[in-house]
Amino acid sequence: MTDEKKSWDPSQLRKYDLNLEQIPRLEQNDPAIDDVIKENKPLIITGSKLVKSAEKWTLNYLEKHMGNGDFTVYVSRNHKFKYFDDKKISNGKDNRVDFTPPTKRVDMKLPEFMKRLREWKRGEERMYLQQSLNSTVGPEIVQDFVQFDWDFCNGKQRKHSWGPLTSNLLLIAQEANITPCHYDEQENLFAQVQGYKRFILFPPEHFDCLYPYPVHHPHDRQSQVDFERPDYTRFPKFKEAKGFEGVVGPGEVLYIPIYWWHHVESLMRGGPTISITFWYKAGPTGQITYPLRDHQKVAIMRNIEKMLVEALQDPKEVGPLLRALVLGRYTE
Repeated sequence: MTDEKKSWDPSQLRKYDLNLEQIPRLEQNDPAIDDVIKENKPLIITGSKLVKSAEKWTLNYLEKHMGNGDFTVYVSRNHKFKYFDDKKISNGKDNRVDFTPPTKRVDMKLPEFMKRLREWKRGEERMYLQQSLNSTVGPEIVQDFVQFDWDFCNGKQRKHSWGPLTSNLLLIAQEANITPCHYDEQENLFAQVQGYKRFILFPPEHFDCLYPYPVHHPHDRQSQVDFERPDYTRFPKFKEAKGFEGVVGPGEVLYIPIYWWHHVESLMRGGPTISITFWYKAGPTGQITYPLRDHQKVAIMRNIEKMLVEALQDPKEVGPLLRALVLGRYTE
């Protein structure tokens, strides 16, 4: 394992009352990387050339070469950018959730975004650009994209039987922005281009400690726990959560396994951050072996919950039905 080269200091990290150990770090050519991925565990890959052609992607370079299209920007009244699914918000005619989005999504030209980013003052709304890299970007960006180390990620995809690549997302965040704790149903190679991001991860087995919202809720896959002000009365098992943390810098890639919880923050006083995601679908199940792994159990729980919501047509009936099924029968 390599030593972490710090261009940041601990005062740039927010303080949380969490039980954490460091995410392992391995050089890109270390064969042990595949052993860690096979175990469905997180890993920081150092000395990566995955997005070396994007090293020049400064704010100025992107503003000059990204093109004239509209870009997806999320705007928040505070430093938190909690994902929500707008398809699960009630329109007043169904059983979906009555919900006020914590952020708003706007289409913005990149020069406008960059201008607001440079001129931002404390107290103003914060911004977070999240844009798929596709054929609408400028030719220079396309050329840089083509020169990514596709042999590396395609090799991991084949070796670990991942499904197809679903998207590459360009992320430009203001310093101190936070994406609160959540999990994804995809494998993720998260490449850092500019600036530093801190990740806090928890394994799927801590599902009950992170208290995810119900599947029908717009915040599906998000933790209900506020790490900055945890409510231990409502969420007592959060005290039992044991996780991993690490700071990812330029030239490094974090492997985030499918169904692993992750909280992400751009370091305070660290300037804007630029990142690129490589998301892959889960691969074919193949021969099932027992006992099932923790991420497989989470998938089963999600499917059962979805089935009940669909069958009952009223999310409020799901809890009572599950309690009647389990209490006194599958509890000690």
